This record gives sequence, structure tokens and C-alpha cells, in this order.
Amino acid sequence: MRPLNPIDFLFLSLEKRQQPMHVGGLFLFELPKNAPATFIHDLVTDIRQSKAFPVSPFNHKLDGLFWSDDEEFDLDHHFRHISLPQPGRIRELLIYISQEHSALIDRAKPLWTCHIIEGIEGNRFAMYFKIHHAMIDGIAGMRLIEKSLSHSPTENSIVPPWCVKSKRAQRLEQAQKQSKIKTILGSLKLQAKATPQVVKELSQTVFKDLGRNPDHVSTFQAPCTIFNQRVSSSRRFAAQSFDLDRFRRIAKTLNMTINDVVLAVCSGALRQYLINQNALPQKPLIAMVPASLRTDDSDQGNRITMILANLATHKADPMDRIRLIKRSVQNAKARFSRMSSNQILGYSALVYAPAGLNMISGAMPKHQAFNLVISNVPGPQEPLYWNGAKLDALYPASIVMDGQALNITMTSYLDKLEVGLIACRRSVPKMQSLLGLLEDEIQTFEKLIDNKPHDNDALKHAG
Repeated sequence: MRPLNPIDFLFLSLEKRQQPMHVGGLFLFELPKNAPATFIHDLVTDIRQSKAFPVSPFNHKLDGLFWSDDEEFDLDHHFRHISLPQPGRIRELLIYISQEHSALIDRAKPLWTCHIIEGIEGNRFAMYFKIHHAMIDGIAGMRLIEKSLSHSPTENSIVPPWCVKSKRAQRLEQAQKQSKIKTILGSLKLQAKATPQVVKELSQTVFKDLGRNPDHVSTFQAPCTIFNQRVSSSRRFAAQSFDLDRFRRIAKTLNMTINDVVLAVCSGALRQYLINQNALPQKPLIAMVPASLRTDDSDQGNRITMILANLATHKADPMDRIRLIKRSVQNAKARFSRMSSNQILGYSALVYAPAGLNMISGAMPKHQAFNLVISNVPGPQEPLYWNGAKLDALYPASIVMDGQALNITMTSYLDKLEVGLIACRRSVPKMQSLLGLLEDEIQTFEKLIDNKPHDNDALKHAG
């Protein structure tokens, strides 16, 4: 039995019919050469007949303020096998994912589902996996999926993700189970220990940074945009792969981090999208960028905080934008570097509590702490296989909610940056055009560094 932490509780409290709070991933596999016509059918049959019981956290269901084991687990409730109608284009696949990502997960059961999807063009099949954000964050989810796959194309193991037991889970099973009271007291003790530094950093934020530090981004700066309105229950999902070396080259030339470049590319694309919609605000958009606090091999629960980044969308010059983005992110990182992970969680809970309460209550519908979420999750750097089928691409699908109708989530795989966009279908028209605008912005930076071969020293000092 594991208690809900404050972030778990927040994700559960935010959920409503038009606002599902699960994250997901679309995994595209290439069928092995000379695979029999029954390959996918055999894979699904083996999974259903394995009788393997799910491991933590996939066997956990809600029990008040705790996660408890589901003693009546029913695989058929969670695992589904479907085939796309011909011709099985990526368009049809993305429509199916959009529909499934719009549906709530039954809270009476463990909060996840898995879909095996066949009939995809290019001799491919897919796995779509979704799990409630209260159970897991992006880093933990990526680790679990990676552990369920193989690094060998000849390994014929068909272990589903929900049956892969992590080393940490094994250690926890061997340890003596704590009582609820002992668990709560331990949690309160850690929070009390973190309090002095949290108070110190809050004082720094209130009395020194607010209104005085131009690089500090507060929860009161985000302008109202078309992304910041109430959402419907209908979602649109779009995805694309980009060459990661393009981002590395830009980052190296400009003396920036890859994350700086990613945010700058997103900023330019969003700026142009809003211009196309005649909806660009005079003030810059603010992005909430999740940051992992994991320092071990754990793969359960939520250990994340939030960085608010100034996207500088009011600036026409891409170099002006990327400089401002870098400074705002560095300011937040400098603050967190002075705190432990528990202190950061405590600080974040207090700073973002008003924003969370506003999201839950809707008391101030025209105020938002940020305009959208942009997340970049590191992924596997080596090829992965499932029963000999090579993982070709993996696209993350995240959350939108009232006040944040667009979410951009990325992950790396091999030499690619995999981008997944999720949006409210009603609130964000022609959302898929953002994929082309991202490509345009990458090309803008490539032309910038290629056209100034004798000015590289100046570019390297841009930050």
C-alpha cells in the first residue's frame, strides 16, 4: 500500500469528463522479416494466455488516499486488440489514438489500458498505452516501457509492460510492509525537515525576484490566448519525427543546450501559428516545463517539478527569443540547485497551489499560470525490439485541461526527436499545422548558423 503524494492527488482532483488526466504513448513496430501472417495474433494470444499477474504499479487501484493491490484483476478490461480499416494509413491511426485518448479510464480498476493495433501500412503494427498521471510521470513511464522491450532482435520473449518487475519493486516486496500511520508519519517528517529551506526560497522569490528580476517568471505573467479557454472532451493527436542531430548542431553552434533550442523552435512555431490565427498576444507566452527530480532507478509515482519558461513570442528575431528563453530557464534552475528534491517538491506545492486550486475550482477562468506545457523526456538511445519486431518510433501523448488546450511533448529515441501534440479539437483549429511550423523554425535556425560562418564567435556568446 502506497500513499498518494500531493502531485498524485492533484492529478486525480483535476480529472473530469472533458479533462482526462492520463498520459500515453504510441509505439510503432516493424514486423520482423519473414514473420508469419499470424505474428500479431500469436503475440496477443501469448499475452492473454500467459496468466502473468501485473506488478506494481499496474496492479494498484485507488483506495481512498492510498494505492492498494487489485485482488480481482481482469486483463480483458485493460488489454485490447484491434485492426485499422484499410488502407491503414497513419491518418487512420492518429484518428483512433485521438478518440481513445479522449476517453476516461475506469477508476474502479487500475488506471491503465493497452491496445495492440494491426493493419498499419508499411508492414507495421502499433501499441498504444495510456496510464493515469497520478500513477506515473513521463520519466517513470519511459523506464517501464524500456524495461519491457529487448535490445536483441533475436530474443523471443513476449513480456507485456505491466508484468516487468523493476529491481526497486523487488526490493520493496522483500522489505517489511509499513502501516498507514508509519508511512504518513515518515512523509510528514520529511516535509518538516524540508520546511526551513522552502521558507527561505519563498522569501527570496517574494521579496527579491517578483517585479525586480527580469529573468524571473511568475505565475501571474501569462497572457490570455486561444490556448487558454475551457476545453471539450474531444482531442486531436498529431505526431512527427525530427532528426536530433539538427538540434545538436544548432545548440553547439549557438552555445545553447538542446532544451534551449527545443523551446526556441516551439516558440517560433507557436508565434507563427498565432499570427496565422490573428491571435498573437503582445505579451510573451509562458510555458510550463516539467523537470524530473529522480536521482535513482525508480519507476513509480510522480517525482517532478515545474519550470516556468518565458517563450519570448513577442520577439520577431529568433536570436532574441532563444536568449530570453535561456535566461528564464537558467534562473529557475539556479533556484532549484539550492534545494534537495523534497525541498523542491515542497516549494513547488506552495508556489503552484493557487494555480492548482484555480484549475480545480475554475474560480478565475481568465487567469492562467502558464499558457501551455512543453515537455521533453529523454528516451532510449539503442534500438529496442519486442519479440523480434523493431521499435520504429514512439510518440508521447499527454494532457490538456481547462486553460491549457495544447500540450507539446517530446522524447528522444536513437537519433530522432519524437514529437507528440495533443489539443482540444474545438479550441485549437488546424493544430496539425504546428508540425510544419516546427520544421520551418528548425530551418530558420539552420539558415541562421549557415549564413554567418564568420560570426560564430559572436553567436557562441549569445547566451
